[in-house]
Amino acid sequence: MRDRIQPLAYRMSPRTIDEFVGQKHIIEKDKMLYRMIKADRITSIILYGPPGTGKTSLARIIANTTQSTFEKLNAVTSGVADIKRIAADTQNTLLNPNGRTVLFIDEIHRFNKSQQDALLPFVEDGSIVLIGATTENPFFEVNKALISRSTVFMLKPLESTDIRELLENALVDKERGLGNYKINITDEALGYLCEICSGDARTALNSLELAVLTSELGVDGQIDIGIDTIEQCVQKKAIRFDKSGEEHYDNISAFIKSMRGSSPDAAVFYLARALYAGEDVEFLARRIIICASEDVGMANPTALQVAVAAAQAVKMIGMPEARILLAHAAVTVACSPKSNSAYMAINRALSDVEAKNTGSVPMHLRNAAAKGMEQLGYGIGYKYAHDYKNNIVKQEFFPEEMKGTIYYNPTQNGYEARIKEWLERWRTKNGD
Repeated sequence: MRDRIQPLAYRMSPRTIDEFVGQKHIIEKDKMLYRMIKADRITSIILYGPPGTGKTSLARIIANTTQSTFEKLNAVTSGVADIKRIAADTQNTLLNPNGRTVLFIDEIHRFNKSQQDALLPFVEDGSIVLIGATTENPFFEVNKALISRSTVFMLKPLESTDIRELLENALVDKERGLGNYKINITDEALGYLCEICSGDARTALNSLELAVLTSELGVDGQIDIGIDTIEQCVQKKAIRFDKSGEEHYDNISAFIKSMRGSSPDAAVFYLARALYAGEDVEFLARRIIICASEDVGMANPTALQVAVAAAQAVKMIGMPEARILLAHAAVTVACSPKSNSAYMAINRALSDVEAKNTGSVPMHLRNAAAKGMEQLGYGIGYKYAHDYKNNIVKQEFFPEEMKGTIYYNPTQNGYEARIKEWLERWRTKNGD
């Protein structure tokens, strides 16, 4: 209700492992972490991932299920004295008969070296089972000795389907959520919130609660929430297109045509619109790769290398830094000389293969894969190009029916001008 002090995200935090939503790669049934929590056999672990992905929720679940003493510290406000106090209490058989404490340290990356070193002996002898949570890469920020004695679990931004499940649960939950309100939220607003929170459940839930608490009741006692309200609550304007709508296709079309048309400014603009609206960064990377090959092609062969490298890096890094990689690749493609000659060549060849009698592979180009095939003419008469001057040899490569066909017509643009010059010499040598 409206007088509740704790935020919705805290109230809706899962109480058991079976209520946990998302992170199926580590927490699904029969996964190691699931089994450890269910059996109360937790060993030292470090939970690494962006905000709002479930690190603290997992710690609360462990606190609710473990038979061991559970303690919690925040690395910002705690120090060596706190660690020593917990260690002393753990060793006190009156306070802790089983001699074991599960210690959750939030933002463990903020512990300095001496603080982490103070923790190490107790983690090593098993009296303290460490659960560390961090948004920073623990392999850079956490003592290597602690890392070696812990299992690192990487949490990912939640999928939009996971966020939707959490929001829908909150809307109907009368005990901890918003189920006591009569709420009408449009599907557009709910879908937008699922996308705009970037996989952060805390942001999504608290934004929803803010929207409810700051909206006026209608005459029928209902709270109506549309996308304009959600925009105000997350302080971010919605770009009105979704992954399957017309605006999505219009924007991506404009993005591709801007790169093709050598306008880096427009390409970056449409890229920004897509990113702001929550477009899949891997989808955008794939479109840049296609443009690098189809529209730049042989005029600047390195553009494809840049685009592929950017796509690989996007998978490694993710947002928000992925925007830099995508912009780099898009600007490279937009500013490159253009040629669609390779694209046109394969289209013409496919058309011929589909519609014409294109003959059989000439015998001299076939491979004599087994003994005796030479007697049937396989490979007989083939000329190895490296045995000839300038690695060019007069030889027919087409079937008889296709002899003299030209598919690839290089332009004078960029690097392709050099290819055109070389190819003309080769074709002259072969009598094409």
